Amino acid sequence: MEKRKLSFWEIWNMSFGFLGIQFGFALQNANTSRIFETLGAKIDDIPILWIAAPVSGLIIQPVIGYFSDRTWTRLGRRRPYFLIGAILSSIALFIMPNSPTLWIAAGTLWIMDASINVSMEPFRAFVGDKLPDHQRALGFVMQSFFIGTGAVVGSVLPYLFTNVFDVSNVAPKGIIPDAVKWSFYIGGIVFLLSVLWTVFKTTEYTPEELHAFEANSKKDLDKDSLNPEAESGVSTKKQLLLGVIFAGIGGLISFLIFENNLAKELYILFIGLIFMGVLFVIASQLRNKKVQNGFTIIMTDLLNMPKTMQKLAWVQFFSWFALFSMWIYTTQAVTQHIFGTTDTTSKVYNDAADWVSVLFTVYNGVAAAVAFLLPVIAKKVGVRATHLLALCAGGVGLISIYFIGDKQMLIIPMLGVGVAWASILSMPYAMLSGALPAAKMGYYMGVFNFFVVIPQIVAATILGFVIKQFFHNEPIYALIIGGVSMIFAGLLTLRVNSRTKIEIHE
Repeated sequence: MEKRKLSFWEIWNMSFGFLGIQFGFALQNANTSRIFETLGAKIDDIPILWIAAPVSGLIIQPVIGYFSDRTWTRLGRRRPYFLIGAILSSIALFIMPNSPTLWIAAGTLWIMDASINVSMEPFRAFVGDKLPDHQRALGFVMQSFFIGTGAVVGSVLPYLFTNVFDVSNVAPKGIIPDAVKWSFYIGGIVFLLSVLWTVFKTTEYTPEELHAFEANSKKDLDKDSLNPEAESGVSTKKQLLLGVIFAGIGGLISFLIFENNLAKELYILFIGLIFMGVLFVIASQLRNKKVQNGFTIIMTDLLNMPKTMQKLAWVQFFSWFALFSMWIYTTQAVTQHIFGTTDTTSKVYNDAADWVSVLFTVYNGVAAAVAFLLPVIAKKVGVRATHLLALCAGGVGLISIYFIGDKQMLIIPMLGVGVAWASILSMPYAMLSGALPAAKMGYYMGVFNFFVVIPQIVAATILGFVIKQFFHNEPIYALIIGGVSMIFAGLLTLRVNSRTKIEIHE
């Protein structure tokens, strides 16, 4: 028994919800700091306020993946989560720009990001559920197309409202401008409608059918992969030892941070390590007592990742570290290195910052434009080589910004970044999905998100210290570090044993 080959438009429909998801993320990424500052946040406080978003994703995605693997309703397996997340996200998008205080805005951000993750994680697993191996790359590429499209439109909405529809982008102190409010309202509506399109235009295979597909697979799967409740592989002693090591390292470094009065953001990373260690210890003790539940399965399977996933985790870590270095430091790098100013009140600075918004729109647009070209290249040279080439293009693009002195020429590096971004959103997932047991597809897709979130936390906590101590506070070097990291991620792709086959729709 094999999965049915889907048409282009069937894959379009099952991916369409990502348009709304990316609308939400784009509005959040582009305007949250602005909202925080409007409500009185100090510049030094903004990273801490932002950190709630990746931490919520770190927790939410594997949990939602675990439960979606075990869900079956009239709407199916994944679609209930699409819908619940979309409803909650849309409500949060309406509330966010009307927040009366900073802490309500911060709390709404946490709820909004958690809700977006509830919708987003099952979409990744949905591709693995619905598509045969040779069509999965196209499925993830389709998601990349909608991510790029949603990011472009969502990012420019405030500009369009101000410059096309003459909606004010200024407001009294402590009030969010109308242009931002209406952008969030439109984003909430688009989010809900696009997810509803996927919910009602697609169907899902039953658990029995998915079981039959995997049972007939010719792949060399783990012996327990057909049983979502299985706990195997890592011993309780190893789990306990790792837990003690994680907690010990986290505790020691947290103490050193306290003693040396280092950046408070560092606590997030290492207190998280303590927390993870404690959870491993608890899980190991419950397993020793023959207790088996959702908690023990989640914490044990975290250490039972398939080898392909373990290798891809390193690729993801260095890819996303590069992306976050770009997102955090491009504005400062361009204003200081290209335009020669650090005066945030000057016209030159704000013109440069506006140009960075244009550059980001360019790379997102390129990602949407080249998304469907990637499977064509992958069919010729393979998925690994395609991802390697794309990451090298992005890495060279980031490094080349150091050598550019004209703002118009900055568009050229963004072309390479756009190609890398399209590949990062599709090729690793195509390689991963074929290596995962269908019964745990949602859970492991959620765990894979760790290697998106952890580099974000590392970049937010470590890069500032590195740039200050070794590069005299010149942010352009953060982009060079990011470029090197992205190229290194490309080289690590060669370690991945991928048997992913690509099919192109004529």
